[in-house]
Formats: sequence, C-alpha cells, structure tokens
Amino acid sequence: MSRLHGEIHRSNRIGWLRAAVLGANDGIVSTASLIVGFIASGAQSHSILLAGVAGLVGGALSMAAGEFVSVSSQADTEKADLATERKELADSPEGELRELAGIYVKRGLDASLAARVAEQLTAHDALAAHARDELGITHELRARPLLAALSSAVAFASGAVLPLVVVIVAPAMHQAAVVTCASLVGLAVLGAAAARAGGANPWRGALRVTLWSALAMLATGAIGKLFGV
Repeated sequence: MSRLHGEIHRSNRIGWLRAAVLGANDGIVSTASLIVGFIASGAQSHSILLAGVAGLVGGALSMAAGEFVSVSSQADTEKADLATERKELADSPEGELRELAGIYVKRGLDASLAARVAEQLTAHDALAAHARDELGITHELRARPLLAALSSAVAFASGAVLPLVVVIVAPAMHQAAVVTCASLVGLAVLGAAAARAGGANPWRGALRVTLWSALAMLATGAIGKLFGV
C-alpha cells in the first residue's frame, strides 16, 4: 500500500507569524531602549520601572491599533474585489468562464484541458476559483484584522516583559549592561526562531534583528546620557 506524501508548507503562517514576530521584536527593542535611555539619564529606579510599564501598555495598544487599521484596509480591498467578481459572474458567466480558462492556458495547459478545468472548477465554486486564480485571494491568506491586532498586542507585551523583569532583578550598578545583553539574547533567539519557522536561515535572522536592535539601544542610551540630569 502506498503511503500518502506529506508536505510541510509555511504560507499559511504568513499572517500571524508576521504580526507576532513584529510585535515581540518591537516589544523588546522599544522597552529595552526606553529603559536603557532612562538608566543612562541617571533616573531613579521607580522612574525607570514606570517608564518601562508605560512603554509596554502604550506600545501594545499602539501595535494593536496600527495592525488592525492596516489589515482592515487589506480586508476591505479583498471584499471589494470579491464583490466585483461576484457581480461579474452573475452578469457574464460565459465571459468569466473564458477568462478563467485563459488563465490556465497562460499557466501551461492546452486550450481544451484549460476549458475543462475551468468548467469543473466553476461548477464546484466559481467565486472561489476566480478569487484564487484571478485575484490571488485564498482562505489561508485572507486578511484577519482582529487576529492580527490581538497577535500584535500580545506579542508586544510578551516581548516587553523581558527587559522589565531584567531591570527589576539586575543590580543597580549594572542595569544598563544586563538589560542590553539579555534583550539582545532574547532578540537573537526570536529572530532565529522566526526565520526557522519561515524556512529561512536562522543565523541570518538572528544576526539581522540583533544588529539593528543594538543600534537602537545604543542610540537611546546616548540620548539619555547626553540630556540626562
């Protein structure tokens, strides 16, 4: 008996993976940079912690709102395209059938086979066939604003917790160094995990996120040192 051929595809992860990685990365970088800047300015411990908590709450809500608005715009465009396609299928079914067959011809099928495929897919679900093959809209990649917003907020808050916990337990004399190192390690792990989940090189993903995050923390630390009191 032949065994089913199993394949692992990652395209269905694109929506939530992008939002989750962006949120967690931004949570660590933003909060750690804010904390490092306050430490460099000579602020008191309670002020540093308060700034970190405020950054966590404000950043999580900001990420959620931004992601919701952005993905909602994409969802609105998809709905408008599907409404247009639905109307065209009702007004000119034969024309839409020829259009679908033409798409399959361009993809390599001969005309007779393309016509049969178009007829069968149209009989099964005409709108789904046109959405997928004409508009590039699939169920797995459909825009989901609420899911994206929630993922971003939770991911940001989860990432921001790391530098907050570290600044609480770290010795006062070495807070900046410990927060920076711990955050960069967390970012490297996050970058590698995200790259691996997406099928990319984990080392490259870790290096990319660590480098840019280190520059962000260095910049805020320099500003805190320069303008601190």
